[in-house]
Amino acid sequence: MQENLKDIDLEGFLKYKTLYYDKIDFSTVKNSWECLKTYIDLPYVIHIVGTNGKGSTGRFLAHYLHKKNFNVVHYSSPHIINFNERIWLNGNDVNNEVLENAHKKIQNILDLQLLEKLTYFEYTTLLALYISSKSDYIILEAGLGGEFDATNVVENSLSLITTIDLDHQSFLGNSVEEIARTKMRACDKQMIVGYQIHESVKKSALKVKEEINNEFNKQINIAFVEDFDEYSFSIDFPRYLINNLHLVISCLEFLNIDIDLKLFDDVNLKGRCEKIASNITIDVGHNPLAARALKEHFKDKKITLIYNSYKDKDYKEVLRVLKPIIDEVIIIEIDDKRIVDKLNLLEICKSYNIMASFNLELKKDKEYLVFGSFLVVEKFLGFLGVDEK
Repeated sequence: MQENLKDIDLEGFLKYKTLYYDKIDFSTVKNSWECLKTYIDLPYVIHIVGTNGKGSTGRFLAHYLHKKNFNVVHYSSPHIINFNERIWLNGNDVNNEVLENAHKKIQNILDLQLLEKLTYFEYTTLLALYISSKSDYIILEAGLGGEFDATNVVENSLSLITTIDLDHQSFLGNSVEEIARTKMRACDKQMIVGYQIHESVKKSALKVKEEINNEFNKQINIAFVEDFDEYSFSIDFPRYLINNLHLVISCLEFLNIDIDLKLFDDVNLKGRCEKIASNITIDVGHNPLAARALKEHFKDKKITLIYNSYKDKDYKEVLRVLKPIIDEVIIIEIDDKRIVDKLNLLEICKSYNIMASFNLELKKDKEYLVFGSFLVVEKFLGFLGVDEK
């Protein structure tokens, strides 16, 4: 691989990249950025961290800024079908030509050792940063972390904090307070804290502000979004998306950009409570926090849940939360070592007296919710024969 590494196109290059961390090593992406930064005219950086709502918050914001004629890049992850979904540039997923050009430039700048060590997510983050050069804004959605996430390799101008709950405890901490601290320590200048279900998150924000100010001799400012019923929207967004919209509006007010709520009407949120047919909704959520939001959204209905989960997720709690709205569960079969054993899921459903099967057959008189992760949604769309977005 070493001899030809710099001759491989992006698709081939990423096949060699590690998808998931065993442990986080921030030094490789940091050293890579030190090499790259002189080639990039970095725009205003808006960093989004939190447990849920990062993708929709970022897309609402990017969409609005684009509508206001700013040049904007939105970096998110993972993708549902096409890799290009990860980098949204002025209203569209980035095209292959722009990706390949950025890939070739980065290959020429970085030495072989760094290229080999960078993970999939780290390299993709560097691609997004390179592509954002000379734009007005780049919106960076953090991966699983905050302080040592690849997206935090650049100094951010503004940090947006979405809802924080328990998730990725093995990396981030065993309590909401620890997780909030890890995520919020990514802040460099200004933090706006959105809707929270735990009061401790706000207390953690104040503690982090004091920590960073003392440790790095910085002056962090914090604003909290308090009133989540101030605005009414012409689109019937789910409650959790409205909460995210309020965070976006607070961000726009901070940036002194005037507010026109109608500009949100035609935003395209892939996989975020997205209705792809009259009786089919897909959502890439994967934890109890997302499950509670969907339970509220479907509270007046009974749905057939098409579901599967990663082993490290609290799938038992997800099913417990969703039980009141579930008519039955269809366990979608996925061949991936990270996915929980399907018989285990079946037993959990039985223990909750939820009817479950592996028979993926859609009926017109049923309401379906496809939920459990990007991988679940991707597999379901493949079942429908959808190969591009």
